[in-house]
Amino acid sequence: MFATRFAPSPTGRLHKGHAFSALTAWSAAKAAGGRFLLRIEDIDPTRCRPEHEAAILEDLAWLGLDWETPVRRQSDHLSDYAAAIEALKARDLLYRCFRTRKEILDRIGDAPHGASEAVRPGPHPAEEEARFLAQGRPFAWRLSLDRARETLGEATWTGLVFIEQGAGPDGETGVVPVRPEMAGDVVLGRKDAGVAYHLAVTHDDALQGIDHVIRGQDLFEAAHVQRLIQALMGWPAPVYRHHRLLAGPDGRRYAKRDQSVTLAELRAGGMTAQALRAELGFSPDG
Repeated sequence: MFATRFAPSPTGRLHKGHAFSALTAWSAAKAAGGRFLLRIEDIDPTRCRPEHEAAILEDLAWLGLDWETPVRRQSDHLSDYAAAIEALKARDLLYRCFRTRKEILDRIGDAPHGASEAVRPGPHPAEEEARFLAQGRPFAWRLSLDRARETLGEATWTGLVFIEQGAGPDGETGVVPVRPEMAGDVVLGRKDAGVAYHLAVTHDDALQGIDHVIRGQDLFEAAHVQRLIQALMGWPAPVYRHHRLLAGPDGRRYAKRDQSVTLAELRAGGMTAQALRAELGFSPDG
């Protein structure tokens, strides 16, 4: 059965861009007679807040959306992701990285082959790693693209694709060759939360039977590394449908960091859910 989801992070109030994305996924599920799930992606312990989660539920209900229950909250399932990390470690696909964000950025600036090489720092020398461990320095777990390539084999590695039913930022659609090198040796185990976005989202999509990932074009490049993780873990590959990003009157896309007008503010100003749905191109009556 067709199954998709809307998976916000509770780091602030929803805005029109979120409403457009949620309505796009919800409408697709309704049209297909399928399932629509809500997932709360709250693995960031420093930015996610319970009050924002409550506000998300309020805003989506106001829009007229319904979803399956119970809602999966990622922070309640950290042990699931830890088990996935352990499985990857057991296959020697991950390595410890003690480098700070500043050190990584400095390497990008100094890299002779550009940024794509700089985000593949590789394991620390054994003596250095042992010293850092003895000092109790925090570290992240990075996915080794070299080991991933060896594990999958050359034929599988070069033949990896994902199906795009929407379009990427440059019009990419149909069968899209996977280019995991764009993300480099991506972090899968964060220093603070123990798990990073790419692993948590692919784990949950597989667990929840999500076979259509419908989301904004800003996440198109994430499909490349997520498809690689699916191949490594033996998880099913969903169909992707990336949609356009909604922009405000100034031409800038809606974003929390730009303090875009929230749905709560629109509601307080007298806008009805029916009016907003119509403005966004959806049936006012659902």
